[in-house]
Parts: sequence; structure tokens; C-alpha cells
Amino acid sequence: MSSLPRLDDLIAPTSSAELVRWVHEVAALTQPDRIHWCDGSDGEAATLTRLLLDTGALETLHPDYPGCHLYRSHPNDVARVEHLTFVCTRDQTDAGPNNYWMAPAAAHAHMDSLFSGCMRGRTLYVIPYCMGPLDSPFSRCGVELTDSPYVVLNMRLMTRMGQDALARLEREGRFVRGLHSTGDLDPERRFIMHFPEELMIKSFGSGYGGNALLGKKCHALRIASWQAREEGWLAEHMLLVAITNPAGETHYVAAAFPSACGKTNLAMLIPPASMPGWTVRTIGDDIAWLHPGPDGRLWAINPEAGYFGVAPGTNARSNRNAHDMVRGDTIFTNVALTDDRKPWWDGLEGRPALDWRGRPYDPANGPAAHPNARFTVSARSNPVYAHEAHHPEGVPLSAIIFGGRRRSLAPLVCEASDWTHGVLMGASVASETTAAATGAVGVLRRDPMAMKPFCGYHFGDYWQHWIDVGKSLRQPPKVFHVNWFRQDAEGRFLWPGFGENLRVLAWILDRVSGRTDAADTPIGRMPRVADLPLDGLSLDSSHLAELLAVDTQGWHAEYARLREEFSLYGDRVPVELSQRLDSATAKLEAQPSQR
Repeated sequence: MSSLPRLDDLIAPTSSAELVRWVHEVAALTQPDRIHWCDGSDGEAATLTRLLLDTGALETLHPDYPGCHLYRSHPNDVARVEHLTFVCTRDQTDAGPNNYWMAPAAAHAHMDSLFSGCMRGRTLYVIPYCMGPLDSPFSRCGVELTDSPYVVLNMRLMTRMGQDALARLEREGRFVRGLHSTGDLDPERRFIMHFPEELMIKSFGSGYGGNALLGKKCHALRIASWQAREEGWLAEHMLLVAITNPAGETHYVAAAFPSACGKTNLAMLIPPASMPGWTVRTIGDDIAWLHPGPDGRLWAINPEAGYFGVAPGTNARSNRNAHDMVRGDTIFTNVALTDDRKPWWDGLEGRPALDWRGRPYDPANGPAAHPNARFTVSARSNPVYAHEAHHPEGVPLSAIIFGGRRRSLAPLVCEASDWTHGVLMGASVASETTAAATGAVGVLRRDPMAMKPFCGYHFGDYWQHWIDVGKSLRQPPKVFHVNWFRQDAEGRFLWPGFGENLRVLAWILDRVSGRTDAADTPIGRMPRVADLPLDGLSLDSSHLAELLAVDTQGWHAEYARLREEFSLYGDRVPVELSQRLDSATAKLEAQPSQR
């Protein structure tokens, strides 16, 4: 790699002795040919892009996609590997049953044996980065050491990476350490280890996404959730949006949804034509860090600077803003190509010529684009990117929304009676699988707070931390649960979704402002049909009734299942949460049976 400077391993462009010492230790272990300290510059990015183009790892696309490139990962390396992802705490119970665990000493020994000599013939890239605005007291720094230039280019889009991040790190002294190597891509030698007590991550054997971009799920959720508990804040798998009504009143909302529940679409929602004067702007689409403010409110920042989004299903109808923003300066991973070299996936016009593995497309080989195909793009490319994403203090939250994909039972929208009830709502988040995803319809998967794969410690302690944070707030945001996915007996959706979801958000914000009423039900407060802004929407009255119905018997069974879920976490489940579940069950028992 002669076009990048070769740096003597005794010289480093930083005053951080701790960082230099660590880089030297890793270099001695992995034995790279070169060490390159990343500065985040345009020139550096151009050099790395040319390197990957010359080796065939990147491909150029049609001129209609300027600055865009295609990357194909190894066919056995196409998604996160949760069963190979470990949280390594000194005490196994601190990791909780929600995580795979390995003793730190054993984990370090195992990973170091994999890393030994793994970078011979390669360059070790030192990536200093900041999660969150560079001047925010709520941001946190990290350094990823990797042998993948593809990772460098992605981290440049996803984080504040380079010289400014390094300067902040030098001032603070504390940073999360991430060591990554693609290794030999052997699935039997693929592991992602988190050491929260050491603020360290080690990832080997994958070059893909959340396994390799260590600032994302590994740092911003698993390690950050541990930091947040120690420091009194919350690291959450949540989008952040700014919603402005026709009167010019802006509210900030955070929302947590498991995968395949419309999270990115909501983050970039376009109001329907029948709701003029409303605007929705994106602060973040995936992760939010929430901090109690001195005013007693909960404030939020988005720690990321870009989007690592799922491509299939993204189109002009489902998400016009995302569709438009990936037309330039985007890295596409595992998408298909048309015959004129335009990126293609399900939901786009045109026909694929080459599949995601570079083969002539044949339906017998499976989907043209991998179902988990991705795009990486700077958040600044989003047509509705919110300037508040750069505010050092963050934004004050008016509401937190949880949601899942449920064909039945969960109503269109429901408001928690208070913060602890909201924690119970978040703890009950679940989604039902679809035939396209699993081959079986209606398999219920619990994903509390949409954090089950990402919480870096015991879920019982996590729920207790949520309750404790709520107690520190004088003006906590209201908490809601939504479900856009109710279906009738024939499997047809009862609610149109997409931009029409703004109607539900409008009711939520009216509740926050005290401008509308709600009906008390055994499961929370819900709108009556007359409370929802439905002008311009043609919806069958029977569908509306179904969307707002409370199935008493169904909720009895739901709460029984939730009680079984809590039992998995033993005596660490907060007493307040168990009591609230008892109270919710009692309210159901006091109601006449329905259905």
C-alpha cells in the first residue's frame, strides 16, 4: 500500500501515551506490515477507495450514483452473529441470561490466540472516533484498530472520525478500545467479545456491519449501556425525530422498535398530503443516548453520524427520503446490480442482472439482493436531517414510544399511566415473525425495549436502572406503545402505516400538550375514534374499532407470558415492575371478559 505513508511504530501523531502504548501492544501481537493513523480527511478516503477499487473489493456504479460503490462481503459473513457475541464480566450474573458469557481471562486468551500474527502482510489502521457531537459533554470517544480499509471508510461515515476526535480523546484520556481483524473469515473462528469493565471490544473473523464497525452496536449500545448505568443515563436502541405541527410547535420523540417494524421509515416519515403544515425531521434512526437534564427533563443525543440501513424494502413509496439520500456518496453492501450497474433490491423498479454474489441473476439461487443488504451513508445526505443533531446539549424528549409487530392483541396506540408503567410496556415489547422471514407465521419473539441483542448487562438490572432514571426526572416524557401491524382474519393490514402513522403521532403529541382526552382501559390510556385526526383517511369503521379494542382474555395470556419472561431474570427483576404487572393483571380481572 505504497500510496499511504508508512509510519515508524515508535512515532505516533498523538500525545496520548496510553493510546500509543496500546497500539504498540496490538502491533506486537498482530504483526502488521504498516501502521496508519487515520485522520478522517477526504484525501485519505480517496486513497482507501482507490486501494479497494484496485483490488476489486469495491466496484463503481452507474454515473447516476456519483461517489457510490458496491462491496460484496463473503457469503458466510452477511449479518450479526449474536450466538458468537459475548459479554465478559468478572461475575457471570452481571452479564445476565440475556447475554452469552465468558470469563474475561479466558476470553482474552482465546481472542489473543486468534489475533496472533493475523495482520502479517496487512496494514493496521488506527481509527480515533467520537460517538456524538464533538463538543457535547454527553459524547464518548473510542479507538478502533482494524486491518480493514472497508471498515475505515464505513466508520468515517458512521462516526465523527479523525483528527478532531483524537484531540478530544487526548483532552479526556478515557476511551473505548476496539480491536478488530477480518482474520480468515472462518465462521468457526468468528467471535465478538465485550469487556464492559475494561471498556474494551475484541472482534475477529468478520468484516461485516455490526461485527466489524465497532462504534455501532458494540460501543454505542453494549459498552455504552454499561457506562450509562454507572454514570446515570440510558443508551438505547431508539430513533430520534423532531416533529413540528402546523402551529409551529416542535416536539422531540424517541422510539424503540425491533427489526422489521418500520423504525427507519418512521425516522424519515413524510406527512400525508391530507396533513399540511406538519414536518418530521430526522435526528437519528437507530441509537439514542438519554440523559437527565438539570431542568428535570430527559434529553437525548444521537451518537452516530450516519446510517447503516437495510436496503431491501427501501423505495420511493416506503421511504422517499432514504431512497433519495443513497443516490450519492454511499457504500452499498450485498445489493444486486442491473445490467447498467445500478444498485437493485426488492422494492425497486428494473430487473437485476447480477446477484449480490456477483453471479448472473437466477431465481433458483435465491434473492437477487441479500435480505440483509445494506447502505452506509452520511446523515447529512438525508433531505430531512435535523440541525438539532449537532446540539451539544441534545434535545428534550416529550415522548418515548415502544412498538412491535403484532397481528393481533396490541392496539394501534396506548399510553402508559406513568413512568414505571412505561417501563413495563417497554419490557413487554415483542414481535411476531412473518413467513418471508422464518417460514412460520406468528412466532412470538420477546425483545424488551428492542434491546435484547444489545444490552451489555443483566436485564433485571437494566429495568431497575430505567426505573431509577425515571425517579430522577421532574418532568419525564410520556411513554406510549404503538402497533402499525394489526391484521384481519385474511391477513390484511387494518392500518395503512407509513406516512399515515403521523396521525397517531399527532394524538401522542396532543396528549403530551394536554390538548386531547383519552379513555382509561385496563392496559393504559387509549384514544377514542373521535380523538384521532382522521380527516382525509378512508378507513373502515370496523377496522378502527378493531385497532382500538382491548382483548381481555388475550391480555390475561399476554401478562402470564410476560410473568414467565420475568422469571428468567430471577430476583434482579425490580420489585416495582413485578408489582406493576400484578396491578395490570388485577385491572384485567376486574373487567368483564371480552371476546
